[in-house]
Amino acid sequence: MDNLVWIFISALLVNNFVLAYFLGLCPFLGVSNSLETSFRLGLATIFVLLITALCSWFLNTYVLIYAPYLRLISFIVVIASTVQFIEMLIKKISPALFRAMGIFLPLITTNCAILGLAIFATNRGYGLVEGIVFALGAGIGFTLALLLLAGLREESELSDIPKLIEGIAMNLIIAGILSMAFMGFAGLFSAA
Repeated sequence: MDNLVWIFISALLVNNFVLAYFLGLCPFLGVSNSLETSFRLGLATIFVLLITALCSWFLNTYVLIYAPYLRLISFIVVIASTVQFIEMLIKKISPALFRAMGIFLPLITTNCAILGLAIFATNRGYGLVEGIVFALGAGIGFTLALLLLAGLREESELSDIPKLIEGIAMNLIIAGILSMAFMGFAGLFSAA
């Protein structure tokens, strides 16, 4: 049980995909304009990460044991096809949810954090339960990073910021400060 808690906290705070590994920077910097949009993208990412954890564990356990050299290309194909299948399923079952998610599902297909999850979970030898906990922690951590940046971006729009650092420069400064702040969690949990 302690191992599962550590995997969750590690993926959430200490080894946050965005702020520690710099995975998923495109949606992190590009979509975090508002809290509502960031929250929706975060929920969609959590869902896709959980499905990816299931699929990658199944593939790695039952299929890729015979051809481990096909791991990377298999994960890419599974992620792309899974996201497309989920998109078609949501469009068929709930058109309102499909319209609400908008571009988020196709955007997640190209999110390298999804591929990173499959590779990290496989390389670390996580079983099914550990992989699900890892995916949940990584997804919530991704959502947390998105919401923090979105909140700070909305706040910075109301502030008097010099013209020189408005826009993307300010976003990169905020992302860097968030990354340094999250580095503090590594020291906190290594001392425990």
